[in-house]
Amino acid sequence: MTHTHNEFDFIIIGAGSAGCVLAARLSEDPAVSVALLEAGGSDNSLFIRMPTALSIPMNMDQYNWGFESDVEPGIGGRQLDCPRGKVMGGSSSINGMAFVRGHACDIDQWEAEGASGWNYANCLPYYKRMESWYHGANRYRGGSGPVGVNAGNDMRLNPLYQAFISAGEDAGYPFTSDYNGYQQEGFGQKHMSVSGGVRASSSRSYLAPIKSRPNLHIIPRAQVDQLIMDARQVIGVRYRTAGRQLRIFTRGEIILSAGSIGSPTILQRSGIGPADVLSAAGVPVRVESRGVGANLQDHLEVYFQYVCTQPVSLNRELSLWRKGLIGARWMLNKGGLGATNHFESCGFIRSRSGLKWPNVQYHFLPGAMRYDGRAAFAGDGFQVHVGPNKPQSRGRVAIRSADPFQKPSIRFNYLQHEQDVQDWRDCIRLTREILQQESLAPFRGNEIQPGLAIESDEAIDQWVRANVESAYHPSCSVKLGADNDPMAVLDSHCRVRGCEGLRVVDSSIFPTITNGNLNAPSMMVAERAADLIRGQALAPEMAPVWEPDDWQTAQRSVTGHDRA
Repeated sequence: MTHTHNEFDFIIIGAGSAGCVLAARLSEDPAVSVALLEAGGSDNSLFIRMPTALSIPMNMDQYNWGFESDVEPGIGGRQLDCPRGKVMGGSSSINGMAFVRGHACDIDQWEAEGASGWNYANCLPYYKRMESWYHGANRYRGGSGPVGVNAGNDMRLNPLYQAFISAGEDAGYPFTSDYNGYQQEGFGQKHMSVSGGVRASSSRSYLAPIKSRPNLHIIPRAQVDQLIMDARQVIGVRYRTAGRQLRIFTRGEIILSAGSIGSPTILQRSGIGPADVLSAAGVPVRVESRGVGANLQDHLEVYFQYVCTQPVSLNRELSLWRKGLIGARWMLNKGGLGATNHFESCGFIRSRSGLKWPNVQYHFLPGAMRYDGRAAFAGDGFQVHVGPNKPQSRGRVAIRSADPFQKPSIRFNYLQHEQDVQDWRDCIRLTREILQQESLAPFRGNEIQPGLAIESDEAIDQWVRANVESAYHPSCSVKLGADNDPMAVLDSHCRVRGCEGLRVVDSSIFPTITNGNLNAPSMMVAERAADLIRGQALAPEMAPVWEPDDWQTAQRSVTGHDRA
């Protein structure tokens, strides 16, 4: 499809988790023209579509921007990878497909911090509109939305999944039948954005069914240079493709959906951002906005790894011929181990008393391996990915120059807040307690890592700093907030303060990071923003959520004492 003109009602920058949603919703009106720019290319790859192959596209330059952090003092001067999707579907095409909305209190926290209207009651209808939950619609879940959500294979196929859930219950935590519904806290079955055995990325879910609309113009491999401004009115975009520099213009609005790294850097290259950052990069200041690139947050995680004493782990599936069989079955009927991300049980707990909602998340894997898909050690094993999800440390993203091909400076300031350090100590001890429960005894061999010697505060601190990894959830770098908050870049309708005709809609707009993976809330934000842009809104839905009666004074444990 081609257009004879170069002017559109809406220009969306970035066909990622949020951008595909916006393109689909805004182009529902045939009288509105929409252009969607994406720096990457097609997502029509077997490795993207097959859930079990998730480690492959994440490690391919073709699909990944390949960002990395600056030297991080809080983790021993290490630099961590910060992969972001550079392909149709963005990071939803290379992520682990874990479908986690976050707790209702996470969303209410946004409004409490100044993002008027961004509360759970207003956002729940958009979570429901976006999903097709395999059990069908209910008060909390949607049954006919674009994004298929299921719970993977039958957990009975591997006894380790249920053993982990039971171990959580042994340790005194509740069972939850739906952590995305009434009760997040507890242990239960994990959900994933997989439909019909295929990754349900935002591109496949939202864009593929409507990409032939005559009012939608998709421009792949378009590297955005900067926004074109007339005084403070944003009127167009300058971008590069196939060695040419081109321009595209809007008679309405431009919406930045380039993610928590891409959106602030495009703003900064356009002269919108902190004066000191722009000056150091040689970019003239057009609109000074101190919060652009600030407030950066991420999740960290470690792997607890154990030898498995029974021959039931996924490590037996890692040989080339076994992988070939898995792939062949998936090609034949989109079933079997090829149709899952293998994280089929999980948990959410509070690390201490005084927390109203959980701040620690578990992803359980019935194998011991790394993100690149290689075995962690010879033989059978299992592991749980764990980390505190409500960090207090804040970082920043800053361009180094006006060159769009130069990677930005990214500093998360991991573990720079004392509460984050203490949360990790609690997290390590609680996790070991859970993994030592009787339900895992038939399978549990030696603790490979951290190792039982890692017990004191000093030993835990040292081990965490040396081994912690990013969970790949950068967010909050162009936050929503109140008019009187000098660090709030956006108003409650996602409009950039100090500009006309410019909004940002993606995970960068979160005021605070959610307790969970970010793909689901990123798509929800785009669903709601699309209605705000169109001047309409779904009615809020008041649905109760579970919280323990004793959250202010007690954190339950198998030992029965308060960990305050």
